[in-house]
Amino acid sequence: MKIHDISVRISPELVVYPGDPPVEIVPLTQVGPAGDPNTSRLCLSTHTGTHIDPPYHLLPDGTKANEIPLDTLIGECEVVDIGIEDEITLPVLQRHKITAERVIFKTKNSFLWERKEFSRNYTYLSTAAAEYLATRKLKLVGIDYLSIEKFDAKTLQSHLALLKAGTVILEGVNLSYVKPGKYELFCLPLKIKDGDGAPARAVLIER
Repeated sequence: MKIHDISVRISPELVVYPGDPPVEIVPLTQVGPAGDPNTSRLCLSTHTGTHIDPPYHLLPDGTKANEIPLDTLIGECEVVDIGIEDEITLPVLQRHKITAERVIFKTKNSFLWERKEFSRNYTYLSTAAAEYLATRKLKLVGIDYLSIEKFDAKTLQSHLALLKAGTVILEGVNLSYVKPGKYELFCLPLKIKDGDGAPARAVLIER
């Protein structure tokens, strides 16, 4: 068995989506002669790094992050390699036979994590492709950068198509060293009350 940690490390240097606050880790107490422990205050967006978008992210009556059943986030998952495409269009998607209930797209985005600045030219999921995936009633759709949507899209149609279908979106994973194929996904977001999103630790198990 091999465990692939596909989560990105949370740190003040972590790239965030424009408009989101940078990560802050502020020491509160430090180990010293008085026996104090190391403690810190962590400040970040609910959509920082590796995170989920539940339906409530865009739908007022949608399922919230803390309400998502764990069997949605844990189970068989297919990693699909999109190659160097700039956009995951419906024709690109239809080249691949997706049979799992969870899919994560590996794109050239994974190499963007090496950059210190946010890149606007990331590979994204087209509305038509998202609408097609929505008809499949998948439990989870993921991608290897901070959004499935085209940067600066006026409306979040790809998000809406999936979230209206009850599909959880996983964003911000790093698949640099993960080969395409079938895995077992364990994605455990923080249990944030009324969460519109939640940072998550996500791993793929290769058996």
